[in-house]
Formats: sequence, C-alpha cells, structure tokens
Amino acid sequence: MASLCASRATIFKPKKLLTISPTPLCLRSTIFFYNSESLNNHDRIPKGNSPKPQEKLEDLICRMMSTRAWTTRLQNSIRNIVPTFDHELVYNVLHSAKNSEHALQFFRWVERSGLFRHDRETHFKIIQILGRAEKLNHARCILLDMPNKGVDWDEDLWVLMIDSYGKAGIVQESVKLFQKMEELGVERTVKSYNALFNVITRRGRYMMAKRYFNKMVNQGIEPTGHTYNLLIWGFFLSSKVDTAIRFFEDMKSKGIMPDVVTYNTMINGYNRVKKIEEAEKYFVEMKARNIEPNVISYTTLIKGYSAVERIDDALRLFEEMKSFGIKPNAITYSTLLPGLCDAQKMSEAGTILKEMEENYIAPKDNSIFIRLISGQCEAGDLDAAADVLKTMIRLSVPTEAGHYGVLIENFCKAGIYDRAVKFLDKLIEKEIVLRPQSSSSMEPSAYNLIIDYLCNNGQTGKAETLFRQLMKTGVQDPIAFNNLVCGHSREGVPDSAFELLKIMGRRKVLSDGIAHKSLVESYLKKGEPADAKAALDNMLEHGHDPDSLLYRSVMESLMGDGRVQTASRVMKIMLEKGVKEHMDLISTILEALLMRGHVEEALGRIELLLHNSLSPDLDGLLSVLCEKGKTAAALKLLDFILERNCNIDFSSYDKVLDSLVAAGKTLNAYSILCKMMENGGVKDHKSCEELIKSLNDEGNTKQADILRRMILGKETTLDSKKGKKKTPIAT
Repeated sequence: MASLCASRATIFKPKKLLTISPTPLCLRSTIFFYNSESLNNHDRIPKGNSPKPQEKLEDLICRMMSTRAWTTRLQNSIRNIVPTFDHELVYNVLHSAKNSEHALQFFRWVERSGLFRHDRETHFKIIQILGRAEKLNHARCILLDMPNKGVDWDEDLWVLMIDSYGKAGIVQESVKLFQKMEELGVERTVKSYNALFNVITRRGRYMMAKRYFNKMVNQGIEPTGHTYNLLIWGFFLSSKVDTAIRFFEDMKSKGIMPDVVTYNTMINGYNRVKKIEEAEKYFVEMKARNIEPNVISYTTLIKGYSAVERIDDALRLFEEMKSFGIKPNAITYSTLLPGLCDAQKMSEAGTILKEMEENYIAPKDNSIFIRLISGQCEAGDLDAAADVLKTMIRLSVPTEAGHYGVLIENFCKAGIYDRAVKFLDKLIEKEIVLRPQSSSSMEPSAYNLIIDYLCNNGQTGKAETLFRQLMKTGVQDPIAFNNLVCGHSREGVPDSAFELLKIMGRRKVLSDGIAHKSLVESYLKKGEPADAKAALDNMLEHGHDPDSLLYRSVMESLMGDGRVQTASRVMKIMLEKGVKEHMDLISTILEALLMRGHVEEALGRIELLLHNSLSPDLDGLLSVLCEKGKTAAALKLLDFILERNCNIDFSSYDKVLDSLVAAGKTLNAYSILCKMMENGGVKDHKSCEELIKSLNDEGNTKQADILRRMILGKETTLDSKKGKKKTPIAT
C-alpha cells in the first residue's frame, strides 16, 4: 500500500492504493484506511504507533456506497482500492450492502464493466436480497436472464422466487413461476411442490392445493411428512377440518409416520376451531406413540385451554411441562399470562411473572404487561401492579405511556397521589409519551385525573409539561386544557393560562366559562385591569356570558386604573348583553366621561341606557358638571335631555343657565333658555333679568328684546308651574 503523505499546509487525503497481485487472498480482503476528516493541518502519524484498525475491503466498499451517490466517480474510487474482483469479495459486498438498491447497483456494475462474471451463488444472493426487499420484478428478470450469461438454473433458485412472491402476497405469480419451471425444463421435485403448497394454502387456495397434490402424486413424486404438514395446516386455516383429518390418515396409510410437527399441527388446528377435546386426544395419542411433546406442543395446548377459558387445565399443563424438564419459552408465557388475567388469577400471574424475571425471559407480545398492570389494579393490589413495571425494566422491555397511565390512574383513584406523581415524573423526564415505537398511549381517564390533581395543588407547570408532550402526539382534550387554564389562573400565572386559551382557539377546542372567568379574576388580583379586559373579550368571543359581578369587577378595576373609556366599553357590552345592574357604577363612569370631555361617548351610553328602559341620574350629572365648571359638557347634556324629553328638575335648568351666564356664554344661555321656556319655562326670573342685561351689554339687543317679551308673556304660566315637569322618556 502506498503511504499517505501531505504537506504541513494540507489535509491528509488517501492516495491511490496500490497492491501487489501475488498477495494472498486473505490479506487482499483487508486494507488500511485513514479517515481524512480526523486529521487536521498539523497531524502526523506518530512514529512507533500502530495505524488505525483494519477495515475489511467489502465493508469499505459498502460504506462508500451508502455515503455517496452511485456515480462514475464512485465507481472509479472503488476500482482504485480493489486489486481483483474475485468471487469472495463480490459475494461479501452483496451480503453486506446496506440496502437492496446498493446491492443491485454493484451487481450490475461489476458485470457490465467486465470486472467479474457472476456465478450461481452470486445470482442466488442477489435474488434473495431483492426478494426480501420485494423488488420482485428485478429479481425475476435476473433469474430469467441467467441462461443468457451461461449460468444454469437449479430448482433452489425457482423455489426462492416462488417463496418471495408468496411472502409478498402475490400468489398468482408464484403459481405462474411454478408452471414456467415445467415449460423451461427445470426439474420439479417435492421441494418445489412444498414451496407452492406453502404459498397457496396460507392464502386459502385449498382446492388448488388438492389439485396440485394429485398432480404431484400422478407424476410419481412422493410426498414427504413436510408436504403433509403443510397441507394439513393449510386445510385447518381454511376451516376444512374433515379434509385435514383425511390427509392425516392418508399420511399414515402411506407409511409416513406423523412426527411431533404433525401432531403440533393437528393440535393447533383443532385449537383454531375451538375443539379442545380433539386437540387433547391428539396430544395423548402423540405421547402414546412415544413421541415426546416439545415446548411447542405444550404451548399450543395451553393456548387452546386459555382460549376456551379452561385456565386451570392450562396451569396444570404448564406445571407438567416443567416437571418433564421442558423449559417454557417466551411464547409459552405470552400464551398463559393473558388467560390468567382474564380469569382474574392475578396471584398466579404474579408468580409466573417473577419466574420470567428470574429466568430473564421477556414475552414476545409486550401488550401483556398492560393487562398484567390493569389486572393487578382491578384486584386492588397496587404494589403488585407497580412491580410489573419494575419487572419490565429488569427485562429490558421498553416501558410505554400506557403502562404509566394505568398506574397513575389507579393510584389517583386510591388517593395515593404522591406515588402517582412519582410515576408522572419518570414519564415526563424520559419523554416516554413521545416514543414513536409506543403501541399503548396514555388514556384521558389517566392524564385528566393527574392534571386535575396537580392543577388544584399548585403544580400546574408540571401538569402542562405532561400535556404539551401529549399535544405533540395529537391529544387535544378540552377537559385537560380547561383544568390547566384554571390551575395557572389560581396560581397567579394568568399569561400562561391565556396562552393556552389562544391555543385552544386556534385548534378549535371548546373552552368553558369557568376557565375564562378564572383567568379574568387572576388578572384582576394581579392588578392588571387591561389584561383582565382582554381576557373578558376573549371570553365573549368564545360564546360565554360573564356574570354581573364579573362585569362590575372589571369596570371598577379599570376605573381605579384611570381607564375610563375602557370601562365605558365594558359597560356598553354589559348593557348590550341585557345586564341591568350596577347603576351606581354606571353613573360614576358617565360622570368621568363627561368630566374628561368624552361627551359624545357619554351621550351614546345614556342613549343605550334609555333604550334599555334605564334612567340614569341626569340631574346629578348636570349638577356636578355645573359645580366643576364644565359648562360645555353641561350644555350638550342638557340639549340631549331636551331633545329626548327626559325628566329633570327645573332646578337643573337653572343651574345650567346660571353656569352659562357666569361663564360669559350669553348666547348659549339665551339659546338654552328659549328651549327651557318652550318646555315649561323657568322659575328664577332674576337669572333671566341678568341674562337680558348681559345680552344688551354685549350688543345682542335683539335677543334681549325677544327674551324680555317671552318672559312677560309667560309670567303667569311660570308662576303656576310646579317644581318639577314630567315628560315621557323617549324610546
């Protein structure tokens, strides 16, 4: 091998590898390979140190194919490192290829490039690889092209293809290949027929199997015990019990003695049709013929007993099996344990589970652990249920969310919340919920119980961590969502609660009014009225109506924070929803609006009140505005009152008039006085005289003269008026 060299300013890169052809094959199969990425600009191979471990040449080629695209450059790179493409190297590359596509590319390349001439073994290998990958058309073409390359067929190659099509469920192609063997002159022995029987009987083609069996016999090909075993099992799969029995008897009549496989087939067949007594008969007959039952025999009959709920017989057979020195295997345990759970024999199930743990035997079907945990919980033995989880860990069986879920649910129901939380901690820490290979998920009955407990005991953050993991698996449980919102709100973390409500809105998950109310109250407790109002709006958007007190709390909080207009908007919503309470607070909001100059908004709110048959304290509002010198607001309010014929005291008219005169707004006072007189006049003539004097002083003599004549003409009417004029409220 040429040495690797590089200057101090460059990275080590592998040069073309040279080999001497006489090198023995065992040495040519390996090369030294240095990874250039591991060497920096100043790296050197230290003297006296051994190079990196050797890598087999076929492994190197497979690694190159798996990390690089199949291009001419890659092909040249492979040529540069391979001295000779001999049978051993080519076969090993095909065998070690990372996937079938790499193997097929390499197979075709070495042949087309003239680097290697494939033989029977390499053809068999590539057909086997392609068959497993279900690339059956490629495999078929390679098989049919073999004679063109000078490579003879043999029966095993065709059997391989027949079996591959059968495993892919393409039965008709298996049959066609079997028929083509005869057309092409490929010898068909009992091996080919067995392959065909295996395919067609498993697909329920029992009539076809009978025809080909007769054809085989007519051709002088003697069936074997394996042939009969395949056919008998196929007939049982199709529920053709009588046919299976006939072939069993035919087998014996031809001098082919049934073996343990045959009897196991008969026992299993009768199990399928729930005829356990017949299965027992063949089990006894097998022992009578001095054919020793094996672990499959016992396991099969145990399965039959369990299926018909004869669990005591299954246990008896299990003990008999062990007494004869036959060790139960994983399938035996997987067969027996579900029956024990169904029969509620949880004590016996626990004993067998310990036996499995001692022998370090894990069942083939991991779903049995869910049944064991559930069964122990139903029996009231929660410690035994928790021990099942420990056994899983000791047996290196992956624990799933469903296992923890059953334990958490039952410990919560028993009120043992501390242990339930410990199970939850492990579930969250290891992110077991997110494991893609899990077959059992955590049920709502489990996670809702623990989430409810955590949210009511100051641990909503932990509950949300669990639920966010569940959400990644597609869970959108409204009960859990609402519990989390309430939990965060109670714990004074309303922002987290609001975020969850927004998620619910985006995912169209139904929220409940209690959750929204708790969020609003949480913001109020934190002194964040603006956020409380936003939460209230969100509550309304989701179709929930706040109660009267919640409206009041939000409005009071907003007023206390100086957010008068926002409080006014809440008041408007409340009135539109038909809530007719809290008039004292409504008056306060109206007063604040008028005092701050939001007159039009205040008038709109008064209009809404009148529309809802509510009477605000208009006299009080006018009085306050006059006292505070807000004459413009008082004037607009009085105009509004006069236009709608609202009921107010005459003293309120006088107060407004006096305020306008005192503020020097004589024309405004004149205008409002005219309207007042049209609605019944005024009581205080002195104020009118002062207004007339002011109008004359300002040169508004015409208005002063009109006003004087109106007073003189109305004098008797004014004296006869009572203190308060009643007019209907406009609607």
